Amino acid sequence: VQLQASGGGLVQTGDSLRLSCVASGHTFSSYAIGWFRQAPERGREFVAAITWSGGTTNYADSVKGRFTISRDNAVNTVYLQMNSLKPEDTAVYYCGASTDFRLVVAGILGSSGQGTQVTVSS
Repeated sequence: VQLQASGGGLVQTGDSLRLSCVASGHTFSSYAIGWFRQAPERGREFVAAITWSGGTTNYADSVKGRFTISRDNAVNTVYLQMNSLKPEDTAVYYCGASTDFRLVVAGILGSSGQGTQVTVSS
């Protein structure tokens, strides 16, 4: 499955953004999808993941209560709603996939796509 993230931008502290991860390929609904981020001074960081059905989600402690992951298999898209953004959320965000939800949470991905830049100013 091929993935493409979009929806990033420059916002202020406290603002919201919704990122989209659009997949191509006819087996999208078979994959668990995760969002990850990477800032220049930090390594890759797990953000959130969702099972193929959308019935189970997992979040990094740093985003719990602020970010929400969801999916619409009818349009091959996973969303990341980001509220109450902070400067430390600044990073390139990208999505990745695996047929095993546990592997996504562990950052072991079968595929991933180009990221989208999120910049939060203070």
